[in-house]
Amino acid sequence: MKMKIKHIALFALLFVNQIFAQDVTTVTANSYDISDNLDLRAVASIFGESRDLEDFERRLNDPDVQISNLDLNNDNRVDYLRVIEVTENNTHLIILQAVLGINTFQDVATIEVERDRNNNVQVQVVGDVYMYGPNYIYEPVYVSRPFIFDVFWVSSYRPYYSPWYWGYYPTYYSYWNPYPVYRYRNNIHVHINSRNAYNYVSTRRSSRAVALHNSRRANAYERQYPNRSFASRTSLNNRYALEQSRSAYTTGSRNSSTTTSSRSTYTNSSRSASRPATSNAVRTSNINRSSVRSTDNSSRNSLSPSRSSSTSRSSNNASRSSGQSTRSSSSRTSTAPASTQRKSSNNATRSNSGSSTRSSSPSRSSSRSSSAPSRTSSPSNSRSSRG
Repeated sequence: MKMKIKHIALFALLFVNQIFAQDVTTVTANSYDISDNLDLRAVASIFGESRDLEDFERRLNDPDVQISNLDLNNDNRVDYLRVIEVTENNTHLIILQAVLGINTFQDVATIEVERDRNNNVQVQVVGDVYMYGPNYIYEPVYVSRPFIFDVFWVSSYRPYYSPWYWGYYPTYYSYWNPYPVYRYRNNIHVHINSRNAYNYVSTRRSSRAVALHNSRRANAYERQYPNRSFASRTSLNNRYALEQSRSAYTTGSRNSSTTTSSRSTYTNSSRSASRPATSNAVRTSNINRSSVRSTDNSSRNSLSPSRSSSTSRSSNNASRSSGQSTRSSSSRTSTAPASTQRKSSNNATRSNSGSSTRSSSPSRSSSRSSSAPSRTSSPSNSRSSRG
């Protein structure tokens, strides 16, 4: 019986340990965190553009701008952020609290404004330790002096305390669903004034602001989920270290992608270079052969006109010889009698037949055709004298 009780107790302990282990979330360089849903640089940017703290609270919860993307109570609605101010002498502490339920608030960040003896104002936007880790601080350097600084040190100034609470909100406010983190990042960069400078520091300048915050800090969500603090979510110091690890991770992944692409291009180029050059040689030889054939055909075509020109010349010579023979025959018929005309016509026909048969060789036809009229002219002259 005792052994059974011991076994049951061991199983119960193991089951409880598994439940607590599942409650802890581990954040790596390539995953998202709760602190990704509120950019403190955007908070510092709209703080420098506000007329007073009431206007600042309105800008924080404007559904058209959507500076915040926090949903700590998991009701699929972005939490309303109220503003509370605590003052002491020249120190103003502005606390940003998420409204999670009835009298349930969680500090998200603080803005510490302090003026020194030389009327120089220092501003620090500090992330809550539970949300962002220790010493996650941004110091904004504004291009122009914010108007809200002149309001803080008026003699009749009273600290601001938000009148809004759970279920009772201003008329301009309306619920909106939280976005994915990557979409929130793309949206929030548009609303950060790039003319200002946002310097990261690791120490708080005002000791009075630290004491004032410790006395007024609200941590309902932290007490409800103690294992979800930044130290439990990740092994890094604060959110700034997480951002640095993410940037190193992205650069490493980019370098690895570039090396793989260079390797692929190198392998492709080596493959194309390792292909045998015989195919190129065969292509060039085929091109040379085709060019030689084209040149042979062109030479043959160039020779053919000479032959055609020689034949045309022979035909021209034959026509000239026939013309001369006809002329000689006409002259003989006009001067000689009928007998002589018959002989001359016979001689002309003989000369024509001989010249036509001999016109196949162009050089010989020209010489013989030229001699034909001289032979026919001599007998015609002798016979005309006799008659």
